[in-house]
Amino acid sequence: MAQQVIKSDCIMCINSCGINAYVEDGKLVKVEGMPEHGVSEGYICPRGEALVEYVYSPDRLQHPMQKVDGQWQRISWDQALDTIADELKKIKEKYGAKALAVYSGSLGTENIELAGFAQRFRGVYGTPNLLSVEGNCFRSRIMARQMTFGGYPIEEPWNSRCVIIWGQNMDNSRATIAAKIYKAMQKGTLEDLIVIDPKRIPMAKMGTHIRIRPGTDTALMLAMMNVIIGEKLYDKEFIEKNTIGFDKLAEHVKQYPPEDVEKITWVPADDIRKISRIFAGRKPAANVPGTCSIDQHINGFQGNRAMAILQTITGNVDIPGSWVSIPFLRLGDLRVTEISEPIGAEAYPLFRRFWGRTSPYGQQVLFADAVLDEKPYPLKALIVNGGNPALTLPDSERIMEAMRKLDFMVVMDPFMTETAKLADIVLPACTFLEKGGVGYVYGVNTGIPYAMLRKKLVEPVGESRADWQIWTDLARRMGYDEYFPWNTEEEVVDFFLKPSGLTRQQLEKENPEGKFYVEDDKKYLSGIYRTPSRKIEIYSETLLENGYDPLPFFVEPTQSPVSAPELAKKYPIILTTGSRIPQYTHTQLRNIPRLRKEAPEPLAEVNPETATRYGIADGDMMVIENPKGSIIMKAHFEEELSAGVVSIPHGWPEANANLLTSLDTRDPVTGYTEMKALLCRIRKS
Repeated sequence: MAQQVIKSDCIMCINSCGINAYVEDGKLVKVEGMPEHGVSEGYICPRGEALVEYVYSPDRLQHPMQKVDGQWQRISWDQALDTIADELKKIKEKYGAKALAVYSGSLGTENIELAGFAQRFRGVYGTPNLLSVEGNCFRSRIMARQMTFGGYPIEEPWNSRCVIIWGQNMDNSRATIAAKIYKAMQKGTLEDLIVIDPKRIPMAKMGTHIRIRPGTDTALMLAMMNVIIGEKLYDKEFIEKNTIGFDKLAEHVKQYPPEDVEKITWVPADDIRKISRIFAGRKPAANVPGTCSIDQHINGFQGNRAMAILQTITGNVDIPGSWVSIPFLRLGDLRVTEISEPIGAEAYPLFRRFWGRTSPYGQQVLFADAVLDEKPYPLKALIVNGGNPALTLPDSERIMEAMRKLDFMVVMDPFMTETAKLADIVLPACTFLEKGGVGYVYGVNTGIPYAMLRKKLVEPVGESRADWQIWTDLARRMGYDEYFPWNTEEEVVDFFLKPSGLTRQQLEKENPEGKFYVEDDKKYLSGIYRTPSRKIEIYSETLLENGYDPLPFFVEPTQSPVSAPELAKKYPIILTTGSRIPQYTHTQLRNIPRLRKEAPEPLAEVNPETATRYGIADGDMMVIENPKGSIIMKAHFEEELSAGVVSIPHGWPEANANLLTSLDTRDPVTGYTEMKALLCRIRKS
């Protein structure tokens, strides 16, 4: 059979880059970047280059497995699905539907079918407990922007004159956007690039680097507002026309003068004034936060609010190159009406709903409490689809303890993950290369949503099945046939595309490389603020009514030399977790030989001055210890990282960063935990 070149997309991360897949005799033989793709423009990262090894990995799950007396046994699909259906019926009859939680590792941005069918099943079953990465990632930002603007404007740094990047190494995590920023700098349209980071990343060398103490970004933003308002650099006309609460903000930020904030942030007062003046004077300008760098703090929600307000007072809203409102791709919705409240609805009511808008998610950081302490009510069963929460959730020991206590647990995954090892039944899910679907690059990466047809490239390995098919087969055994009428991937794709106005035939024949959802001249939706006041709400009555501060404020990390000086004597080094490298996405791909060769082990970045103080040489195995526990990683000297800071990656089973994080300290609005500004001590192993 002749070699075929099939255009599809890669969903190993949120960037969803276009790929040319080479298929020969029914086997995937090579993957390259797709030059015609409107967003990635031919770029491909090491993960994409390794997709052949990924799909044909010898570690792939080939058939359903059941744990019997602690040992894994192969079973048939019929046995597996019948057993799961029977157990779920027993759970529902004995404890009620809400005793089941469904954990979906995908939000629906990369893998729409996985997330959608997980939502539908749990809704039809009757449980409100859909848990997802939104419980500790990204939703805090969404909530803060919605609370301020009534919607979710996205940043457009490639069209800006000034860009501030907060805690993000874009070369490692968002390379397609980094490429656009570099091009804008080369053209001269991007005049000022400011990087706020405790590490002088490569991109910072092309602009202004502001070295900040981890966990103090909110204080820096408030000090910038102090300068901008005090020096009357704000956009008076925009503020008067479009906002409420500016007068209260002006009074509020007087308590954050640069000289005081210098002591908090490590940023010199003169630098605070400098970047404030640049940002206010270079319209259009855009703040670009890292995926979780602002969020995973005790005041992460307020930090995201502060960023939204900083954007607002300079008039950098709804003009090209600022934060802009765009039409989002309308897709079929598989949710069904909920009849009860998920875990977290009482403790974090705004995470659940405000202004009549209801989130489908429970707060996952309360999962262990619900299992081990039965608060607010007991969880007895868990289905995990497309995620590895045993490693990715804070306080892995407590999470795994909770998983072991469950009456019943099922995992759907292509591999035997650390979470799957704790399950009663594991179902082999195929990879995205073995199933069709809707490809979608959302606006944060593009400015305009970009849609394409994700093609089925090869037949599923072994007995693996598509996630949507697994959910459908299980639902029909539960008697939910009418809610799961789809029989083919084509029918599923047609359902999701119908509200968009796009068709499968169009994306298959006319635009196999994909297409932008709307034309460039129709991409902006400006001046529409769906808040209660129909204005941008600098001062939030909604927050005040719910017992929270209506204006952003800074709170010290609970583990810091300032808030916990006695603890800091024992653990004198600041620890930040979750750094990324291009070879891996969270816990995935560490079993792929070519990637393991490129990045064979986890590395703890530490400034040489800090390491040598404790007798540690470059390349030594180093113990990193804090009140939660200890792990061992190889020390990697990084002169560009601030002294007194250790930065570690997450996702490594052999050196799990989440053995050092806690579920106990939570943002009062969202429930997010502290993961970016902790304390630790180090010593040679």
